[in-house]
Amino acid sequence: MDHTYYMQQALKEAETALDCGEFPVGCVLVAEGKIVASGHRQNSTEGALNEIDHAEVVTLRRLLRERPKTDCSRMIVYSTMEPCLMCFSTMLLSGLRRFVYGYEDIMGGGTNLPLYQLNPLYAGMQAEVNVEAGVLRNECLALFQQFFRNFPYWQDSLLSRYTLAQP
Repeated sequence: MDHTYYMQQALKEAETALDCGEFPVGCVLVAEGKIVASGHRQNSTEGALNEIDHAEVVTLRRLLRERPKTDCSRMIVYSTMEPCLMCFSTMLLSGLRRFVYGYEDIMGGGTNLPLYQLNPLYAGMQAEVNVEAGVLRNECLALFQQFFRNFPYWQDSLLSRYTLAQP
């Protein structure tokens, strides 16, 4: 399956976040070839800073607010950055099993979590989870590089140093 179109839509969300001075993570949820929800990182700026309003959580909240009885089990998550542990586990618990992302989160990415080693709630999900990494990675990387050159969020982190060292 060609994931390019949907990742481009996630990139548009990430660009909107970046234009607002937010960490450039964009996300879209796709069901049966249609985007059913989209969103981007919020509240990563000084004064409003929190670690809850990640793009994936914002997008999932939007979907469930607008369509409360949605079955997420057949959807695909597209995100410009690898979902963190919080977002990954939240989406798993919501029924999502297919994840496509652009740029790896070497500091907090959660998609390599060994689910089979966890408690039964998660352990049974391992065989169902499908992750595809690196879709439009260079385009995603460029947004994160631009962000880390201009904004203070996670400025001196492993992620920032890794990102800025990428060619």
